[in-house]
Amino acid sequence: MKYKLEETKMKKYSSIIIGHITADQNIDHLGNEVFIPGGAVVYSSASAYALGHHVLAVTKVAPKDRDRLCAFTLPKEDILCLDAEHSSDMYNRYLTPDKERRISVCKSVGDPFNAEDIPTDIDADIYHFAGLVYGDFSCEMMKEISKRGKVAVDVQACLRHVNVEDGGSMYFEDWKDKKEMLPYIDFLKTDAAEAEIMTGLEDRYEAAKMLYSWGAKEILITHNSEVLVYDGENFYTCPIRARNLSGRTGRGDTTFAAYINERLHNDIKASLLYATATVSLKMETPGPFKGTRADVENYINEFYADMK
Repeated sequence: MKYKLEETKMKKYSSIIIGHITADQNIDHLGNEVFIPGGAVVYSSASAYALGHHVLAVTKVAPKDRDRLCAFTLPKEDILCLDAEHSSDMYNRYLTPDKERRISVCKSVGDPFNAEDIPTDIDADIYHFAGLVYGDFSCEMMKEISKRGKVAVDVQACLRHVNVEDGGSMYFEDWKDKKEMLPYIDFLKTDAAEAEIMTGLEDRYEAAKMLYSWGAKEILITHNSEVLVYDGENFYTCPIRARNLSGRTGRGDTTFAAYINERLHNDIKASLLYATATVSLKMETPGPFKGTRADVENYINEFYADMK
């Protein structure tokens, strides 16, 4: 049973964002606790939609957890929810004020996605794999979907593993299929730590070069100070200028979705500026971004005049 998908002959989207919506228990370094719906699919779809892009979210939850869908900022007709046996539940305890270090536990692993979950009567320019843990998507699914359009992958779901025998504790290890799979990926997103895991290189500029040499066509690397993009020829960077970090959760998801959807119509420099300004503004408020393109443009005029 599906939540709702407007019936048309062939509905077209800028991107289809695939991933689990979660119940998140977040605790900051001072012990303050908050329970909110989360997941990369929520934060990603919110930023793309706020900038005016037509996106579809594809998610899976157990029938008892359908109330989580209210976390989406999308119109209901642009949410495709599939029934699952298991939903995804996460616990995050941040160890530092900048929220760069955290302990994460996956208390429940959601059912994996497969190519058949993406209807063939819809079309998209980009298929965005916004997973949470290893196993959300198979390599075979990514290969199959790459035949339909451009593929964007947040590498988190290729590196972050769940130790079910240890209560759902999570650990990172390199993606064993990376050299086989990177040539299928048009847009690859990592953070600085994930880039080091994949390449062994602490320098994220050198890591981006290596990831490109293995086949990824455009690499975006987030860091607490800036966002970096490499296209095989040039590096582009834009500083993060958030005035506070109360909305740090969802940083990479917000950035990546904003960037790849902007790239459908703009060059790298302009797309990166809009994405970084969007995430800087989003990070000042907890939860998914609920502003507008005009809000982002005003933020650019106030805080990024030197980058225009």
